[in-house]
Amino acid sequence: MITKMKKLTFLIHNGEYEGFLEQLRSLGVVHVIQTQQGAVQDAALQDDINLLARYKNALKVLEGHKGDGSFCALETGSPFDEFVKRAQKEPSLLCPSKILERFDIVEADRVVLEQTLQMLSRDRAQLLPWGDFEPQSVERLAQAGYKIRFYTCPLRAFKDEWTDKYGVVEILRDKQKVNFITLTHADDTVDIDAEQVQLPAMSLSAVEKELAQTQAEIDIFPAKMTQLADIGIPVLEKAIAELESKIDFSRVRLTGEKLAEDHLLLLEGWIPAAQVDEACKALDIKGVFYDVSDPTPDDDIPIQLSNNKFARLFEPLTKLYMLPTYQELDLTLFFAPFFMLFFGLCLGDTGYGLLMIVALPIFTKLFQLINPNFSKWLVVLFGASTMLCGLLSGTFFGFNMYDLDIPFVQKMKGILYTDNSTMFTVSLCIGVVQILFGMGIKAVNLAIQCGFKYALSTIGWLILLITVGVSAIAGFDFGSPVIMGILIVAAVLIFLLNSPGKNPLLNIGLGLWDTYNMATGLLGDVLSYVRLFALGLSGGILANVFNSMAVGMAPDNKVAGFIVMVLIFVIGHALNIFMNILGAIVHPMRLTFVEFFKNSGYTGGGVEYRPFATK
Repeated sequence: MITKMKKLTFLIHNGEYEGFLEQLRSLGVVHVIQTQQGAVQDAALQDDINLLARYKNALKVLEGHKGDGSFCALETGSPFDEFVKRAQKEPSLLCPSKILERFDIVEADRVVLEQTLQMLSRDRAQLLPWGDFEPQSVERLAQAGYKIRFYTCPLRAFKDEWTDKYGVVEILRDKQKVNFITLTHADDTVDIDAEQVQLPAMSLSAVEKELAQTQAEIDIFPAKMTQLADIGIPVLEKAIAELESKIDFSRVRLTGEKLAEDHLLLLEGWIPAAQVDEACKALDIKGVFYDVSDPTPDDDIPIQLSNNKFARLFEPLTKLYMLPTYQELDLTLFFAPFFMLFFGLCLGDTGYGLLMIVALPIFTKLFQLINPNFSKWLVVLFGASTMLCGLLSGTFFGFNMYDLDIPFVQKMKGILYTDNSTMFTVSLCIGVVQILFGMGIKAVNLAIQCGFKYALSTIGWLILLITVGVSAIAGFDFGSPVIMGILIVAAVLIFLLNSPGKNPLLNIGLGLWDTYNMATGLLGDVLSYVRLFALGLSGGILANVFNSMAVGMAPDNKVAGFIVMVLIFVIGHALNIFMNILGAIVHPMRLTFVEFFKNSGYTGGGVEYRPFATK
């Protein structure tokens, strides 16, 4: 559900504005309505935003090199090494500007060395076909009046007469080209149809030596970053929090609308209704002029979700799509049970679900790679759902549990086992239930936002679809007076009351258009739920394939066979779990965000409630 909000309007004297903002920030409950004027025009604010971006970039890089905090000297006497040693002894050096300065130096040095490495690698590649020779020898020959030229040409273009005419010496010949040199007097003209090569002014051994030294220096950078991360991450985290608070304050300061020849400033914001009384007491003590009012339909009201513990676990999924608007229903609680069921059906293996719960920290990290806000308790719910849905097929790491001749297992099989054709039907039935449920929510949403009469058409479709479905399943006669009466009521609602206040002929036209959309869209929406069956089936088949590979590819030697079998089993199932978890998140999200949200009339687009507070 969505937290009820109240609008706060403040009128502050210019001289008291800064102090008032400090008091407002200390309350930490008011979402200030910010304008764009300060963010674009204020140079100091822009500088702070740029600095914050540099801090965050440095922190992101350093977090990738986080070590265990132990210090290890890299280069005795090097400026970086000395800085780290001094920083550990002198806390004054541990300021964000110094950390950022050192980070920039290390990054700049790394870039220069990597460019140097690339150039040396090119030089080595050029020199390698010619062997290791000293360029000084070529220079001495030039001083003696002889000139060496380096050429390369395709094998078919090489001419033997060049050897006698220009003193050609072949250096390297392969299936495609010939590398050769000419030795002539400095004044002689050489007319050869080949590409003349300009070699670097270094020997191959010298280039390889510099290449090794450069690579060695580059290899040190991860350790440098680890040292800098150990001392710099806490400093940067604190600096980022402080700078974000400063930026928030600056944005709010520049948001105030100037009145009465700049003597007064008008500021507006939103506060949860439950916190109004407490905030008003604090504002009354400070002597601030303010007004509390109810929101209007035209207001852009920030959204704060307020759900029970179960639904709160699924709020990251709602935020991943978009928050609802203030006037509509929060659908988190309504899609949460379906999403949990969808995940279990897509993964559908009791062993996989048990492993998710047993290895909870590992799987929590895996899920947080998909969305950092996923909770470990959400992983537990997904694991439990996977275990329960796995009992429908009886799979346990790809093995069929129901093949075990154990009375309890066979009793479970009699109660829970569902074959593939039944699972296909179940998937479609789940889709029908969720779509109809979504249409019911749409009717409630329309009644709340626009009035009950605007929900009549949706109610008519619900009556029509449920009546037809129940009658078809139960075998009722569609010609019976009761069924016909219900269908006539549904038709009136759909074709005559879909747009209250409009011309009846227009309503009939809109009803026909709505009928066309329903007929073409509803079937596709229901068929989309087949993916629940398909993903569960494909995951089970892959698991079984890996089991067969583990047994079939194991050598006859008992020890080696056991090791190979375990490796194939572990690696195969790890890949299968990883791929199927991604599918079990992505496809239920698709069913939720497309099929369910569309049929429930969800519009979204709400702005998250972010109170003005100290970071």
